[in-house]
Amino acid sequence: MTIREAIALGVETLQAVPDPELDSVALLCDVTGMEPMQLRLSAKENLAKEQEERYRSLLLLRAQREPLQYLLGSRCFYGYDFAVDSRVLIPRQETEMLCELALQLLVDYDTPRVLDVCTGSGAIAITLKRECVNAIVTATDISTDALTVARTNAYDNQAVARFLQGDLLEPVQGERFDMIVSNPPYIESDACDTLQPEVLREPRLALDGGADGMDFYRRIAQRAPDHLDVGGHLLLEVGDEQASRVVRLLKDTRCFSQVQTHTDLYHKERFVSARRATFPT
Repeated sequence: MTIREAIALGVETLQAVPDPELDSVALLCDVTGMEPMQLRLSAKENLAKEQEERYRSLLLLRAQREPLQYLLGSRCFYGYDFAVDSRVLIPRQETEMLCELALQLLVDYDTPRVLDVCTGSGAIAITLKRECVNAIVTATDISTDALTVARTNAYDNQAVARFLQGDLLEPVQGERFDMIVSNPPYIESDACDTLQPEVLREPRLALDGGADGMDFYRRIAQRAPDHLDVGGHLLLEVGDEQASRVVRLLKDTRCFSQVQTHTDLYHKERFVSARRATFPT
């Protein structure tokens, strides 16, 4: 089978996925070790038997809607490669903007103490450490499996961070930070079963935000003030139509000031930021 024939087979096999040619090329690059342009230039070359067998196997898994990133074993996030598999949520492009917001605020600190809650693959914590080398970064997750992946990613990306197992802020009792950042589960429970097939392969623990999708925001809003120094920043990624409700939650605590929303690349209100107030607001 030539490379051209392999791509054609992939497109035919993956008709049900959103972009069959893109996925076919990605899988073929993984199998051959070639870059996309090199594949095109080598279209008439034959695959080795082992390469063809591996490629066909990957196509079948992708046709069953196994996420492409799980099949490739990695995801590029903020220019860094992160190992991903079924133990962790796949980092999304919009979450890179959460890191951008955080980094803009961290420039005001010499040695900021940063806490990433619900770290998953560690993408946020590790990115912030790599981009703000003086930051002292802690990350928590309730999933021991996710933390195993996160620690591997920290090692592979040469990022020194502390990873603690536990529910939200429980592992950092008595500690305070200059910034708390989180992309918690925010899908409504009933909606979790209606998500696209690839998302259903991701850990439900990282998706399910309770009946109205707001469970984790309520808990973070209640507990975060105890773990932020005065003037410290809270940054949250939120789901569609949730920004105004999260803003109200934070304002209702009377512990935060400068509560505001920020839009993503698609002009949706995707992030909420706030500062720990000196006095009740």
